[in-house]
Amino acid sequence: QLSCLLKMVTLHGIPKDLDSYPKELLLFLSPSDYAATGSCSQFFINVGKANVDVLPREAPQRQQLLLEALACLKIPGTQINEENAEMLGGLVCDLGGEYIRSSGGSLLKDLSQCGSFLPDQEEAIRDVISSGNTTFGPPAAWSAFTLSELSGLIPVLDHSILQQIPK
Repeated sequence: QLSCLLKMVTLHGIPKDLDSYPKELLLFLSPSDYAATGSCSQFFINVGKANVDVLPREAPQRQQLLLEALACLKIPGTQINEENAEMLGGLVCDLGGEYIRSSGGSLLKDLSQCGSFLPDQEEAIRDVISSGNTTFGPPAAWSAFTLSELSGLIPVLDHSILQQIPK
């Protein structure tokens, strides 16, 4: 339906008020098409606010969006800071384990919003949390507030991490 709506909306070119349409519409548009109405970073800020789960995780369009977002934000390696994570929004959920590990704790809060994880992402999340080198500190120092901030990651935590968290 969204793909069809996009065809109707863009029949006579990209409308200047594209940002007023549902953000999910942008998932079916390329950043170069959007360039007429704004920058690629603005495009990905809007895409980041969309429900990326409209596209299956394996969908080529979703994988392409992540690659284009990383290029647009000029992220050279696998380290992503909190500002870029915020811009990526829902696309953070598609970052591989290598990004999660090298970004340390800067992705944890954003990752806790994801619905599910691939095995390499889960392992990377556990590695980062076990290291204790995050803004949340080691699990032994966590409070109820920390747990609520990271609630989406609780299913990923293994027994060795869970037993460190104070009752």
